[in-house]
Amino acid sequence: MSANEDQEMELEALRSIYEGDESFRELSPVSFQYRIGENGDPKAFLIEISWTDTYPQTPPIISMNAFFNNTISSAVKQSILAKLQEAVEVNLGTAMTYTLFEYAKDNKEQFMENHHPVHSAASISNIISVETPNTAPSSKKKDKKEQLSKAQKRKLADKTDHKGELPRGWNWVDVVKEYEVLFRFSSQWSRRLNSEFTA
Repeated sequence: MSANEDQEMELEALRSIYEGDESFRELSPVSFQYRIGENGDPKAFLIEISWTDTYPQTPPIISMNAFFNNTISSAVKQSILAKLQEAVEVNLGTAMTYTLFEYAKDNKEQFMENHHPVHSAASISNIISVETPNTAPSSKKKDKKEQLSKAQKRKLADKTDHKGELPRGWNWVDVVKEYEVLFRFSSQWSRRLNSEFTA
């Protein structure tokens, strides 16, 4: 089998395996990301795997340069990448993207045991910019929701069922009135037409 055929088969397998998995993202037909850990988990990290033209005979490119990983020190990133490269060497020549993602999931705690969150200047400025609007007094007035009186609420409750929906046929009076107008108009029109044809 050629490298392209291997890649097509692996791509199809990845799509079916990770269908509906929010942690998996296909960036392109040859580039994939997987979030190891849940959202909000301080030890979560993102792995990006990109296939070369000759993959799986040659190793894929593994990266942890995503913004998601900005709180992970470069030493921890290098350690994770080194362990993933060892797994790549063992699996060279076979489809390994799924294997690498699962290996990272299974060894997440070991990979992140020396992790101490690093706050870069960018993340600190994001925190400051996010907190500033909340602490500053708001110059915009909030729209107040219209308050109903007890009588208005009672009338509304009497008109609606337990689900808050109006009963079937509640607007039939309006429909009947509309038909009445149409009927009068059509009868007047038919009298005119009859008088024109008979004359």
